[in-house]
Amino acid sequence: MIEAGRGVNEPMHAPTGLDPATSAALTRRVTLLSVATASILVSIKLIAWISSGSVALLASMADSGLDLVASLVTFFAVRYASSPPDDEHRFGHGKAEAFASLIQAGLVFSSAALIGQEAIRHLVEPHPLKGEFWAVIVMAVSTLLTGLLIYAQTQVLKKTASVAVAGDRAHYATDLASNMVALLGIGASALLGLNGVDAMAALVVTALLLWGAVSVFREASSQLMDQEMDPEARARIVDLVTQDPRLTDVHQLRTRASGPYVHVQMHVDLDPELSLEEAHATMVAAEKRILAEFPHADILMHPDPRGTAEPHGGAFAEVYLGKRGLKDDAA
Repeated sequence: MIEAGRGVNEPMHAPTGLDPATSAALTRRVTLLSVATASILVSIKLIAWISSGSVALLASMADSGLDLVASLVTFFAVRYASSPPDDEHRFGHGKAEAFASLIQAGLVFSSAALIGQEAIRHLVEPHPLKGEFWAVIVMAVSTLLTGLLIYAQTQVLKKTASVAVAGDRAHYATDLASNMVALLGIGASALLGLNGVDAMAALVVTALLLWGAVSVFREASSQLMDQEMDPEARARIVDLVTQDPRLTDVHQLRTRASGPYVHVQMHVDLDPELSLEEAHATMVAAEKRILAEFPHADILMHPDPRGTAEPHGGAFAEVYLGKRGLKDDAA
């Protein structure tokens, strides 16, 4: 009865059809690529900043440095999140991804504060840059590498939609924009002698960082707060269950994400004339139909004899959702 599903964001999206092992391998591979890219970017930006003194380049380097830390957090989080349940974590370790995303958001906020402070100082006391040529080359290379990494992360997210990888991609999408802004600022200083543009470019980078941090925080918090899957995915689950006419109704349908997995629980109405063995076989067949489309789903189904079951539901009183499970959960 137990496997695992997935889904993220606002609301949680439907899982893809990858098996857990393939999904885990893809996320591990792309997070390793993220760490390698961040390491290269920090190294070349440090050298270029020392030679040029550009505050926009300093801003971009600081951002890449924090991205390296965030990428390392993600690197380990996706591996921990994909580890199987144990005696102390019977629902698995999937939410480690969401915690990693919260750490990422905090690092980005810190980066934005430091960069903004430095940019304002250089606006008040501007000074000419040096070594602009190498700074421009470094930022161009940085922009190219970041763009390639974002492309790779996007391809993985189409197949896995890991919330940790999504948070990491949000960082690098911001980096891509900040690299372009920094490149503009350095170019304006080098070609036109407009030193203030460099500092103003850093302020733009600060704003982009703050926007990216808010996006990452929202994605992580939606998973930590057990947000439901999107209505289309929930409706599809109900359709799969009720393909068998002996399963006539679905209610108390609840879903929540946990990193690469999704937990699904529901009450189903069965023909009360079925034997226990027949009821069991019917429910197992319904679970297999769900797992065919949601291979990471951890499924819990509670049988109710149609027309004779008493209302129940424990701490959360039973809410009847109707045959298609689409009525208001708060009704």
